[in-house]
Amino acid sequence: MSGGAGIELSEVLESHVELRETRTHAPGPEGNLPITAEMLLREPSGNLFGLSQSAGMGWEPERLLDPEFLILSTHGGVRAADGRPIALGFHTGHWEVGLLVSEAARELRNLRAIPYAGACTDPCDGRTQGTVGMLDSLPFRNDAAMVLRRLMRSLPTRKGVLGVATCDKGLPAMMMALASSGPLPSVLVPGGVTLLPESGEDAGKVQTIGARFAQGQMSLEEAAEVGCRACASPGGGCQFLGTAATSQVVGEALGLSLPHSALAPSGQRVWLDAAMRSARAILRLVQKGIGTADVLTDAAIRNAMVLHAAFGGSTNLLLHVPAIAHAAGLRRPGREDWESVNRATPRLVDALPNGPQNFATVQVFLAGGVPEVMLHLERLGLLDTSVQTVTGATLDENLRWWETSLRRQELRHRLRQLDGVDPDDVILSPENARQRGLTSTVCFPSGNLAPEGSVIKSTAIDPSLIDEDQVYRHTGSARVFIRETDAIEAIKSGRISKGDVMVLICAGPKGAGMQEIYQITSALKSLPFCRHVAVLTDARFSGVSTGACVGHISPEALAGGSIGKLVDGDIISIVIDRRSLIGSVDFIGEGEQQFDEAEGARRLAVRGPRPDLEPHPALPQDTRLWAALVQASGGVWGGCVYDTDAICTALAQGNA
Repeated sequence: MSGGAGIELSEVLESHVELRETRTHAPGPEGNLPITAEMLLREPSGNLFGLSQSAGMGWEPERLLDPEFLILSTHGGVRAADGRPIALGFHTGHWEVGLLVSEAARELRNLRAIPYAGACTDPCDGRTQGTVGMLDSLPFRNDAAMVLRRLMRSLPTRKGVLGVATCDKGLPAMMMALASSGPLPSVLVPGGVTLLPESGEDAGKVQTIGARFAQGQMSLEEAAEVGCRACASPGGGCQFLGTAATSQVVGEALGLSLPHSALAPSGQRVWLDAAMRSARAILRLVQKGIGTADVLTDAAIRNAMVLHAAFGGSTNLLLHVPAIAHAAGLRRPGREDWESVNRATPRLVDALPNGPQNFATVQVFLAGGVPEVMLHLERLGLLDTSVQTVTGATLDENLRWWETSLRRQELRHRLRQLDGVDPDDVILSPENARQRGLTSTVCFPSGNLAPEGSVIKSTAIDPSLIDEDQVYRHTGSARVFIRETDAIEAIKSGRISKGDVMVLICAGPKGAGMQEIYQITSALKSLPFCRHVAVLTDARFSGVSTGACVGHISPEALAGGSIGKLVDGDIISIVIDRRSLIGSVDFIGEGEQQFDEAEGARRLAVRGPRPDLEPHPALPQDTRLWAALVQASGGVWGGCVYDTDAICTALAQGNA
């Protein structure tokens, strides 16, 4: 039987269950609640009934007054005791995090605390690439953060919260939720990464099998084999430095996670150990009276931005870091802050997809991960090491431990032993990074097509296209698409030419929930001249995207942005200075006629928007609401948050 074919009505209505075993009463737990007369007189009824509920679930009554801690996770799927799937999760990233929850819970119990556990699972951007599921992806983050915060507040007797999460939307949502904890402590437990296959392709490259098959670059059999093998271990985020891995790095850089916990190999003892020690950490924070607000400060936010730049992280964190700051009641960093940090911070990590050697995230972990990079940044004077962290110690104290730790020595040796890789080739000194051509991570081009800004991961542009003065220059003819599906079809059918500038519009918040378009950048890699094709969009890119890809173009097409006025054949100029991190994206020609940027701006001002601009036909009402609330709250550059005061003000003005 396949998919339930052949099931009879009688099989749905009846089965051979023993009905005579049905009961209406049970003896109930033995023992007595540890309550006092004062509690009966003073405590809310909810607190008292909570004790009854906890006893009913099987907790020893005599321990019901132990301090209570909440463990929230993004766990998805149902695993049998031996790890085999009963029901699959959405992705490997949350498939094993229940093991981390159990490990932390056991340690809390052993230390005379009561763990509670809840979950809000998360979708997979890889699974929804090119589908209508992507229209819910970024909006989900805000919804999940709200659900997680509501769950936190629904246990008002909690002394603190452990958050266990891994991937693109669940992990930023978890950090946003924890950030709201204020005086109560919280600790983030990152869900780690999956392993590389012993032979085959990583989870980023394997997402191009359709495009490569269409181009005749691989057979059906080859596609089937590498596709099956890419996720080599059942748990963890992808092997590249995409949004999931970058979010783990940022969580640790904020001081929310234990030192050297980001990017650990999922399912292994070193990964479980971090959950156990995180349980100890939250008890220590309670003992020391350290709350989340003591950890999440403006200085911690800047430290996280510095680590993002040093790692070469995903541009999606430009949305998530401001959102975390907003949730913590801090100032949201803006474009100027990111520009300042990236101009000052060298990229020091050689990881997929940025190169040059493209080491996997687990190899970055073995090379020393976040604290190893921090040692270099500390010497450059780029970190505030006086900040508090969830260890209960300052960042400076944590780094002094790391510098001489046995853990550091053994894991770096293990990388040499396993893969023959020198850890100093994975995490480079500033001098070596400069010699090997690693450049600053992101640039924020403006121009007559992006008057409110845009973003490009400039470090991921093919080095062969960079002039001696470290400037990327591209002038090409626009190929404009309203739908991602049409753009993909053009690539697969050979209708994109060398030198073209692909322009995908109506893909921003109003058009498509600011969809992620890795499907396009990955498909382009199948073209022999892929490096000579640029992409402009009001959408966003995956952290694994490479090439001359300019996203977050603002205003978006459906908000009156000039990018929504382009037509096929318009001439576009892209200039990215990787040294000064100054860039421009301009309309400079029509047909055979070319002109300067100022003339381009004048012509755009009198040119009307395209008549075919429209939101995605399947755009959910939920996402339309999200886009409206985000627009009232500072938009894309404000982190796509819900700013309650700004929204209420806008509503009040509209009703006036």
